[in-house]
Amino acid sequence: MLIKYTGVVMKIKNIILLLASLTAFSVTCYAADSTNAGKAIVSGYERQHSSKVFAENRRYMVSLPERYFMNKRHYPSLFVIDADFQFQHVSAVVKNLTRMGKIPPMIVIGIANQGGDDYLKTTTWADGKDDAFGHASKLQAYLSQELLPLVDQQYRTNSQKALSGYSLGGLFTLYSMMQVDTPFNAFLAMSPSAWFDENSLPSKLKPLLENNQLTAPVFISLANEEGMGVDKVIEVFTASAKPSLKWQYQHYPNENHFTTSLPALYDGLQFLAPDYAIDGTDMLAIGDYKQVFAHFKAQQQQWAGFQFEWLHSYQFAKYMFWSKQIEQVDEVLSVVADEFPESLTMVSIQLANGFNKKKNFPKALQLLTQVKEQGESFPGWHKQMSAYYAGIERQDLAAKHQAHALKLAAQFQFESWEVWELM
Repeated sequence: MLIKYTGVVMKIKNIILLLASLTAFSVTCYAADSTNAGKAIVSGYERQHSSKVFAENRRYMVSLPERYFMNKRHYPSLFVIDADFQFQHVSAVVKNLTRMGKIPPMIVIGIANQGGDDYLKTTTWADGKDDAFGHASKLQAYLSQELLPLVDQQYRTNSQKALSGYSLGGLFTLYSMMQVDTPFNAFLAMSPSAWFDENSLPSKLKPLLENNQLTAPVFISLANEEGMGVDKVIEVFTASAKPSLKWQYQHYPNENHFTTSLPALYDGLQFLAPDYAIDGTDMLAIGDYKQVFAHFKAQQQQWAGFQFEWLHSYQFAKYMFWSKQIEQVDEVLSVVADEFPESLTMVSIQLANGFNKKKNFPKALQLLTQVKEQGESFPGWHKQMSAYYAGIERQDLAAKHQAHALKLAAQFQFESWEVWELM
């Protein structure tokens, strides 16, 4: 959280002290009002572990995707530097974009710093002038050797791991990208402090880009700020990056250094999953279901891949009815089973939803029965079975499935909006 090098150590320390005092004030106010507190809305957890690299306990935060406990799939992960400052809004944006079908679901991991001095030290390399800097290699080792293996052990992650950071965190993000043994394969650097070490970053990047040693997607942004050194970084990318490198630069002239991280993160996440958002009208414009599936197959080649989430499934079912291809539903589901097998149950449930609404109850039952083995663990499957039985006036069985849908929703820790959708 800084602008330029002049007097930077004192400036940052003062800012951090101010933020700490404000945080303490807000916590005190909350505690004073705790007697009137309602039900907590929990979006993540803070944990800690013993680090051998740092020879102390280190903290990290975790936010899991919606429906994480309902399935056994493995997810991409997004690691966020400076988590005390960044984690809450980052995890909220990821959850919102996922819910709205704009990016795949991700596990968000906050990398917490231990105060201002630790933040300065661990995000920078030695500059030969000031011993307040210089432990980026230690943070890199900690992430590679301790935190990522721990997270992989505790949660269902896959091989796709992105690193994001803002300001000095953005500088470290680019530093990590340049390391041969980096454990990350995508990078989001928001307003990186490229001024550090007398703007040495471009000279470090140039040979790596020229020799095609940087191959992971990278997003870099800048607000209406001067002296950050980002312009020279972008010049090097423009001149030296190979055509195969997926990279993007975004400028935010209406944002300042303190306001830019949120809009930049929003765009950076979608940079990792371009054209992921699609609704029924978009599908109509693409063509028949085979052309739509070709679009989805292309999405599987993106950084985080593709499978039908709840909104994709819902929109696809609407598209099938709108496009009058519903007579081909059995053929369509056969293709889903072959090409998107992990999505078959979700798509079948949403198509059954459409048939229930059209009062074609035999067809709804057929689709639900075909995925019964896995569907019985889906609250939405029981919701549609309830709708089916209500449609044929078997209220006893409708009530039974409705109750089971809500029971599963509680077991799988569904968000409140999903619980009410099941009502």
